[in-house]
Amino acid sequence: MPFSNRLVVGSTFAFLVVGFLALMAIVGANFWLNQRAELFFQQQISARDTRAAAVELRNAVQAAESAQRGYLLTNNEIYLAPYDVAKTQADRQISHLRALLATFPESAGPLDKLAGLISDKFDELEQTVTLKRNGHDDEAMALINTNKGKTLMDEANVFITGLVSQADDRLTNGAAEQQTNAALLELVSGAAAVVIVVVVGGAAFLLLSYTRELRHARDEVTGLNAELEHRVVERTADVTQARDRAEVLLREVNHRVANSLALISSLVSLQSKALGDEAAKKALSEMQERIFAISLVHRRLYGARDARAVQLDDYLTGLLDHLKTSLRGEGQGITLSYQIEPIELPTDASVNLGVVVTEWITNGFKYAYPGGSGEIRVRVRRLADGQVELTVSDDGVGRVEDAPAKGTGLGSRIVTAMAASLAGKVEYLSPGSGMTAKLTFQPRDIVAQAAE
Repeated sequence: MPFSNRLVVGSTFAFLVVGFLALMAIVGANFWLNQRAELFFQQQISARDTRAAAVELRNAVQAAESAQRGYLLTNNEIYLAPYDVAKTQADRQISHLRALLATFPESAGPLDKLAGLISDKFDELEQTVTLKRNGHDDEAMALINTNKGKTLMDEANVFITGLVSQADDRLTNGAAEQQTNAALLELVSGAAAVVIVVVVGGAAFLLLSYTRELRHARDEVTGLNAELEHRVVERTADVTQARDRAEVLLREVNHRVANSLALISSLVSLQSKALGDEAAKKALSEMQERIFAISLVHRRLYGARDARAVQLDDYLTGLLDHLKTSLRGEGQGITLSYQIEPIELPTDASVNLGVVVTEWITNGFKYAYPGGSGEIRVRVRRLADGQVELTVSDDGVGRVEDAPAKGTGLGSRIVTAMAASLAGKVEYLSPGSGMTAKLTFQPRDIVAQAAE
């Protein structure tokens, strides 16, 4: 049966849609499996650490008990050398288990009971050691013969064995689910591959049949007059030229998209130079610095292996070096120093942090040392609780509470918005002289928001 253009186009579109859906099924299944694999990996690490902590706790108690027995039998203080270490190790492992099992509320009660048993066990050990040290050997042995210590140890072993068993179950279940997910991925990929093969075969058959009909139609129109043939040739040449021009334009568009941020920055700079209003020029200059802070992240990402994260020490060092050069006209005698720890942040969070740094450094150069010289210090560090702290400080005129903003106030609003996107806290401190601007945020909260 003859194939019409509408039939060919409609059928081809249908084949493309089916093939695209099959491809998306493969991609989606792979993406889902990768996400699940990463989650299982974290869970298995937690289970492994839980098991190791429980075993280490039992080993520590047994080591302390061995040290106590050696001392009671020999009255030699050297046997007590491992005792204090074992006690410290037991306390550490209890704390470690609490941290590891914090996401399992049902483990809180047994863990509290285990901690109490371990505490009672060490109290019993302490009593016997003290009695022995004071010369009350009979009382020490009598306390041991009550079997209180053995009872406590047996009960503790029950809880420790339970923790080890639960960790083993988590490891086993995680591995089993991984295998199930892998089998599911294999099934989805196989089915989608079959669909794609069928789609390609159907499309090839349709195109071959349509081509055969076109060839037959071409033979029928060969006898048309020369003018019509000439017009067809001209039309074909126009189409070819348009196609070639479209390819050139596409390559040019791709190139300009890759450099769009740099182009915007250049346009802002040109516009600033063309203005006579100093306030407008300064506003455009500040806008250019904000654009640069964002573009520098993308420039770092081009050569990075992972486009999802940015190394702050590399990124902020380049940004601060640029600001030191570009803001030289704002403060001739102002120097800029920085200490930045190697911390990795998601791309969006790095952009927001770079904008905050740009705003605070710009304000420091403009207002901290009016008519004088001084130093602006930047520090980025990770705190003990895992938070990241950014501070920009100077020894200048400081900040007056409730005083009207020296500029338009746009910078402060930008900082507030960026801090909110980081779920961070902004503080302005004036310890006598100068001012310290501080932003504190928790990176894991940012990662959790991104995952959601």
